[in-house]
Amino acid sequence: MNILTANGLRVSFGEREVLRGATMAIDAGERVGLVGRNGSGKTTLVRILSGDQEADEGEVVRRNDLRVGYLSQEPKFEPGHTALDAALSGLKAWTAAVARHAEVSTQLEHASADFDALLEAQADAAAEVEKHGGWDLRHEAASMLSNLGVDRHDGEVAHMSGGERRRVALARVLVAQPELAILDEPTNHLDIAAIEWLERWLIDRYRGALLMVTHDRFLLDRVVSRTLEVEQGEVYSYDGGWGLYLEAKAERSAHAERVESNRQRFLKRELEWLRRTPQARTTKQKARIQRAESALAEDGPARDRDATIELDHVRSGRTILEAEDVAVDVAGRRLLDALTLRLSEGERIGIVGPNGCGKTSLLRVLTGQADAASGTVTRGKNTKIAYLDQQRGGLDDSKTIFESVAEDRSRITLGGQEMDVRSYLERFLFSSHEQRKQVGVLSGGERARVALARTLRDQANVVVLDEPTNDLDVTTLATLEGALASYPGTLLVVTHDRWFLDRIATSVLAFDDGRVTQYQGGYSDYLARVASEKKAKAAADAADAAAEASKRAAATSKAEAKGKTKVEAKGLTYAEEKELSGLLERVDAAESKVAAMEAEAGEAAFYERSDDDRRRFFEALEAAKADAEALALRWAELEERRDG
Repeated sequence: MNILTANGLRVSFGEREVLRGATMAIDAGERVGLVGRNGSGKTTLVRILSGDQEADEGEVVRRNDLRVGYLSQEPKFEPGHTALDAALSGLKAWTAAVARHAEVSTQLEHASADFDALLEAQADAAAEVEKHGGWDLRHEAASMLSNLGVDRHDGEVAHMSGGERRRVALARVLVAQPELAILDEPTNHLDIAAIEWLERWLIDRYRGALLMVTHDRFLLDRVVSRTLEVEQGEVYSYDGGWGLYLEAKAERSAHAERVESNRQRFLKRELEWLRRTPQARTTKQKARIQRAESALAEDGPARDRDATIELDHVRSGRTILEAEDVAVDVAGRRLLDALTLRLSEGERIGIVGPNGCGKTSLLRVLTGQADAASGTVTRGKNTKIAYLDQQRGGLDDSKTIFESVAEDRSRITLGGQEMDVRSYLERFLFSSHEQRKQVGVLSGGERARVALARTLRDQANVVVLDEPTNDLDVTTLATLEGALASYPGTLLVVTHDRWFLDRIATSVLAFDDGRVTQYQGGYSDYLARVASEKKAKAAADAADAAAEASKRAAATSKAEAKGKTKVEAKGLTYAEEKELSGLLERVDAAESKVAAMEAEAGEAAFYERSDDDRRRFFEALEAAKADAEALALRWAELEERRDG
């Protein structure tokens, strides 16, 4: 049953028509994703559906008393609200009932109070609190804020960063459990742990309908059951998440191409007939001419242009970038200690970890933007770094797009091809007219494309990107992924986009309480390795517990006779001597096998294999490491006994 329908929505900004007859509907409990290019009208559409904006034409019909929760890109809060107050502010009826209960409880403290009436009012207020969620909602809201990365529950929202304010606003929508939640880019400013928590919460806990604008393709694939696309001002519906949407979109595009090809063939045939200028026009001939004229008047299918992103590479020397025993401090607090890292050509490292753990600070140290607290960072004499910072630094709001990218350049060279700056910017979907826009009036997606164009305009052999996927639409993301995956240089990228990591990373650098561990493979491979390590640790802990229990049992058994001399460990048997004689060579061979497999996993071609092949490979690598470690321990044991 429809809880919301939109019919014939039209919206124009000046001469530009953003929506032209957009029509859609959402059913109760349905999970819908909304995708489209930057500037296609996604945010305009959700603002209209939420009631935050009026359309120029058309109507939106909502079910009577439909409770709608809306996460906007620029949330607003009441003055003086703390994070917890703001998170609970979406619960109007619950908040009123709690306030009424507190007011009556205060009145009961006065000796002159009408106790019977007040006790009845207190019971009524308590019943209202239970009706609207119960007394645990404050605790649930606090827990939700923590899971979303907001630790200062009593901090005033007005003094928080933009990212924290967005997370508080998301908690406000989720706590309210509306019948329809409209979320505009809910994963922005969330780290991967928070995104995965949100994903589980939407699947397991939330029972209302959902309309979600997001570029997080993992989230789309796992949460939504239908995908809407805004294209050329209209809305198209596809069953399923991101993967099924791509398949259906490809089929629709292919069908449109076939229709257009047939139309072109018809036009060519009819034009040839018209050029023969028949002398006598019969009724049939006149009808044929009218059909040709109608076909000529039709527009072909509109085609969106894709960005063209290319990275120009310059050869590096033997040393690219090395960190030796590096520590990173921020405001007197140690975020990272004893990191050793050596980058090699063609290596693409994804960096993950919770917000505030030091990912950006590490990039600043590695690129020379900040000093290490201790340790050394060595950059090769031929190393050239292209660095995109998270805040899109270097962009001056008062300058135009052209001025921001060109600076003192008149020409840009990519892959041996020289072009003027205007042509270069057109590759990033900025027309000549748009290049005169000031940076200060751009949308988030447009600013992101300007920052990318500025970062990638020069030759480099190390590309460092801090949250490059923020505000980019999925089409531009896919183009960027393709460019990075084929880049022969070295890449360091901090991102919370799991799909992006799986496509481009050859290894993952994971932050965990000041420790940094490098895992071969993409994000899915990293998750599998972490799960395997946790399973192995649990098994080892269980074995240790069993051994300890056995030891305690043995200690309580009958004690040996007092004064009995402890038997010294004997030397090696003949069989052990023979085993030891060839054991060191076996250790070397096992360690060489591990090194060879790790080198194989670091090659770019390795990530062209299927997910199953890579998973089997990493399982074999873990087994090889375990075998090498067991052999080394056995050699050490036998050596110690022989020497003893």
